Amino acid sequence: MKIEPTITDVLLAARFLKGRIHRTPTEYSFPFSEKSGAEVYVKWENQQICRSFKIRGALNKMFSLSEEEKTLGVVTSSSGNHAQGVAMAAKMLKTRAIICVPGMCPETKRKAIRSLGGEYVDLRVIGHFYNDAEIESFRLRDEEGLTYVSAFEDQMIAAGQGTLALEMLMDEPELDVILCPISGGGLISGVSLAAQALKPGIQVWGVHASANPAWPEAFKQGKVVPVEEEETIADALCGGASQPLFEFLKDRLAGVVAVSEEEMEEAMAFTHQHHHQVIEGGSATSVAALLSDKVDVKGRKVGIVISGGNVDDGKLLKILQKYHQ
Repeated sequence: MKIEPTITDVLLAARFLKGRIHRTPTEYSFPFSEKSGAEVYVKWENQQICRSFKIRGALNKMFSLSEEEKTLGVVTSSSGNHAQGVAMAAKMLKTRAIICVPGMCPETKRKAIRSLGGEYVDLRVIGHFYNDAEIESFRLRDEEGLTYVSAFEDQMIAAGQGTLALEMLMDEPELDVILCPISGGGLISGVSLAAQALKPGIQVWGVHASANPAWPEAFKQGKVVPVEEEETIADALCGGASQPLFEFLKDRLAGVVAVSEEEMEEAMAFTHQHHHQVIEGGSATSVAALLSDKVDVKGRKVGIVISGGNVDDGKLLKILQKYHQ
């Protein structure tokens, strides 16, 4: 399978999504800029519908389904944010959706999936890690003839996510660097595609939780290989890398960097303290990379992708108490 979205795909997605989603703000950050020595602009996708960028790709994909596919229904696997977008679209289209999430999917995301999809959604909790849910969704696809709606490995998904960078560059055309969370690869594929089409030479860095080394191993080996994952607060960034998207990204990314659990927690607390914004662990990767100098950005214009804000209250409260003493 080859996935090669184009800037035309992103522009078509932007036209479709206009009026259906929020055009989230790209805001200059005084505290991030002061801390990093860069001129930092933050894309607040935690203020998006469903509190995540995932609605962009999910709506773009779901509304592209044929009448037959919509009649038969869809199945997806998700760590929680993509599932909310699919659930919302399923209800809009009156299409049955089986949604498989891993046990580590936070309760706040499970409640949102049920609420957004209502009677059209069958939510199933499978195993513990993302790959457990993905295997079950593939089985259901094959046995029941459902259409699988990937959270990342799909041209329509990547094009939808690319609208995020389209907005960023329209707001701040002179960005030099973008720091973006990386997991399956759908978000950063769309972001790098759109950003580099509008600003050739812009650097895009992928930031991942050190608990999931899928992407650095892929770059090291020259292909996607199985890796061992550990528990992480960045639950949205679980699962393996995509081989088709690795092929698309390998010459587009400036590199990938890892951040620790403590660095992500500190980033969540710092963002809450200085911006009064709630961000989840996956979003905190890009902030953590900035605050811990994982990428040399001093004196440059930097875009930070805050990918979502779906975190359980109890987990957030513990982090805030830990770092605000």
